[in-house]
Amino acid sequence: MIFRREAPIHTRTTEIAPGIHRLSTHVADVAPPAGFTFNQFLIVADEPLLFHCGPRSLFPSVSSAVAALIPLDRLRWISFGHIEADECGAMNLWLEAAPRAQVVYSPLGCNISVSDLADRAPRSLGEDAVMDLGGKRVRLVPTPHVPHGWEAQMLYEETTSTLFCGDVFTQVGDGEAVTESDIIPAAMAAEDMFGATSLTPDTAPTLRRLAELAPSLLAVMHGSSFRGDGAEALRRLADEYEQRLNVAATR
Repeated sequence: MIFRREAPIHTRTTEIAPGIHRLSTHVADVAPPAGFTFNQFLIVADEPLLFHCGPRSLFPSVSSAVAALIPLDRLRWISFGHIEADECGAMNLWLEAAPRAQVVYSPLGCNISVSDLADRAPRSLGEDAVMDLGGKRVRLVPTPHVPHGWEAQMLYEETTSTLFCGDVFTQVGDGEAVTESDIIPAAMAAEDMFGATSLTPDTAPTLRRLAELAPSLLAVMHGSSFRGDGAEALRRLADEYEQRLNVAATR
């Protein structure tokens, strides 16, 4: 995505769970008139982890927001949901700013993209493997083509029951950092606008598998995060996509 240089950029920080900070930048030029939020998430632990790098154009603002929470050279791990500019465009800028940092990604993602794209060799972490960050524990969950990208993945932080779900539940606009209201209608409206989800026979089953984690917080990359029954929200989203797939199959 390309942002006009004259547009003011400001990244806001909200602690949405103990030690989990949402870094949100609203960009009015994207999806007008409501605009679009680009959210990164910092897990503060003995070995801090940043989920989503953001695009290169937002790096000055987002890195300043992170630096207000921890020294950048403390950052130890970087990860993201899939290969796309707003997910990993600034990856090498983060690796340069944080000399101890290393990208952590699934073996598939490392093999097909990350090992070549990253200026420093990534750490490969297998399916459902858990990393102890020191005070926080993250599990890697591969989600091929959900919402899109063969190498798609999510992270689940066990101590706060937070699922970092990337582009799933995308919403337009600049809503509150965390909501307990139903986010399904807004997510479906955004899907109607962008058509960004890979709709396959595996879409709904993957979402239902994620529901088995029983997250109480869904950390959403675009839009408000959701606090509540994350399993129910994931199952309802699965039902929506299953219905859409069935309709498409009859055309």
